Amino acid sequence: MNTAFKALADPTRRRVLELLRKRPMSAGELSSHFDVAQSTMSAHFAVLREADLVTSEKQGKSVVYQLKLSVLEEALLGFARAFGWELQNAGPAENTPPETKGADQ
Repeated sequence: MNTAFKALADPTRRRVLELLRKRPMSAGELSSHFDVAQSTMSAHFAVLREADLVTSEKQGKSVVYQLKLSVLEEALLGFARAFGWELQNAGPAENTPPETKGADQ
């Protein structure tokens, strides 16, 4: 869980995870959203992989990243439990009751 929080501590890595919530993306697509060197982005991707928050798959000449939401959920639930917070409906978003889905839209 510590590696997940280390990964989440950086705003660039949090933004990468936000982008990956929409769909899997190549390293190049992700990097285009940031004004940093390719080596810097590679280091961010490595931290996210080490924390098991993303998977990567070689597709031709590209590396495509995909969010592993279940790992992120487990890290956040562990954090909440460490502070004694009890969460209702602590499952994935798909288990959200229909009356609460889309309430903020």
